[in-house]
Amino acid sequence: SSDVCSSDLAARGQWVMLLNCHLLASWLKTLEKLIEQNVKPHLDFRLWMTTDPTDTFPLSILQKCLKVVTEPPNGLKLNIRASFSKITEEEMDSCPHYAFKPLVYVLAFFHAVVQERRKYGKVGWNVAYDFNESDFRISMKLMDFYLTKTFEEKQEANPWGSLKYLIGDAMYGGRVTCDFDRRVLTTYIGEYMGDFLFDVFQKFHFFEGKDFDYTLPAEQTLASSMEMVEKLPLVTSPEVFGLNPNAEISYMTNATQQLWSGMVAMQPRGAGGGGVSSEEIIGGVATDIQTKIPSEFDTPVLRKKMMAENAAAGRGNTPLPVQVVLLQELDRWNTLNKYMKTSLRDVQRALKGELGMSAELDSIGQSLLNGLLPPSWLKLTPATRKGLANWISFWMRRQDQYATWEKEGEPLVMWLSGLSIPETFLAAVVQTTCRRKKWPLDKSTLFTKVTKFIKAEEVTERLQDGCYISGLYIEGAGWDSKESRLVRQPPKVLIQEMPVLQVIPVEAHRLKLSGTFRSPVYVTSDRKSAAGVGMVFEADLDSKEHQSHWVLQGTALVLNSDA
Repeated sequence: SSDVCSSDLAARGQWVMLLNCHLLASWLKTLEKLIEQNVKPHLDFRLWMTTDPTDTFPLSILQKCLKVVTEPPNGLKLNIRASFSKITEEEMDSCPHYAFKPLVYVLAFFHAVVQERRKYGKVGWNVAYDFNESDFRISMKLMDFYLTKTFEEKQEANPWGSLKYLIGDAMYGGRVTCDFDRRVLTTYIGEYMGDFLFDVFQKFHFFEGKDFDYTLPAEQTLASSMEMVEKLPLVTSPEVFGLNPNAEISYMTNATQQLWSGMVAMQPRGAGGGGVSSEEIIGGVATDIQTKIPSEFDTPVLRKKMMAENAAAGRGNTPLPVQVVLLQELDRWNTLNKYMKTSLRDVQRALKGELGMSAELDSIGQSLLNGLLPPSWLKLTPATRKGLANWISFWMRRQDQYATWEKEGEPLVMWLSGLSIPETFLAAVVQTTCRRKKWPLDKSTLFTKVTKFIKAEEVTERLQDGCYISGLYIEGAGWDSKESRLVRQPPKVLIQEMPVLQVIPVEAHRLKLSGTFRSPVYVTSDRKSAAGVGMVFEADLDSKEHQSHWVLQGTALVLNSDA
């Protein structure tokens, strides 16, 4: 009806939503006239429209839109179908090379895979990249150009190197800002493009499952490709993308947690039916935490003690690199504890009416009520996804490690998760070894290996070069403690604690590894942000599988579990 965009609705500032406009293309001309007549709509008036791509949609309406968003189809099958729906017979026949038509299907499959991988969050991509149709269309033109040139010049070898670089690194890779995401992208290109596509003795499979075989069409025509697309299952397993089936569980779990967090945030604040009020709950939680806050460390006295001990041992009169790390950690720890004391006291005073309730205090109170870590505390503590109760246990364990470190010296096994900035400790370990062996600092790196020790308590001797670290968890893979190597992730086991890792500084040119996978180590399961925050170091893990398997699985180590 034309009433949906009448001048009356526009004048009153109503919101109107028109869905599937492509189903009534003839009416769009009337809509175009109605929009032109409303020259002065209300400031709050909004018209939302959804449509499939169609040539009949008026261009003038698109030009008047404040924002136009193109959403990829949901699912591998629909995504590939959308790509082929815009390819004509002329485009398919434009290149005379025999490899062009199969590669168009490969490119469409690759384009759908990199888009659908975003569904699985941080296991899929560290950053949700906006791969779109223009990447596909230009990549298709690049294949046409290079393969036509190869055909005309009668070259025997296909230009795989150029195609892989231009598509994987330039076109799609041009959007990628994270090195580990780029590694995933180039791994897909390496798995999907090569002479193995045309091997007559060993058939190529994107993925071969129990229910369906994802392979190339039997006949290299547009009709055959469309027929193959229609045969694809509507629901796709994560294994098709190279991920573990547990990725689907992680996706569902995260969606449920977000839903639950929203429901908790919307709960009523008052006490119903004569129960305990929210103010009483907040006050009780604040009092309980206050009793657990320890006294601050005296860092000036500790610094003087370190200087005296170093001078007596002939190591100079300044703190050693690892000692500097401890002093910095204690300063940050004292800042956190002081702020916790002050904010909890102010919240209790505000609840009694002795102090005005500011937005910051209200946020802290609501976080305590909902069992969440207050955002202002989170700024002063290592990144975490833990709830308040689990974080308190984590916080108290950090206090124990700092106290032991202050009294007894550097622990035999460093609980790396308990440090505010773990990168500084590892840098101090490298610096100490470089000073002792007179290595250039900028040409040294870290080598890691998993020890035979299962628990940190079993370590009895300190490493002369390097250190032992604990508290790491593995995602996207499992760990076989007996064989001391990576294995496939067990069903329904989303995260697994790692044994103690031995970290050894080495000269970079001497490090030659084989049969290992270089895994990123992140602070939390949020992994690395678009700004590059969250990455700690890279660990070398033994593996019998090719590293591309673990790359596509999204295998990584994290310092903190969510629980």
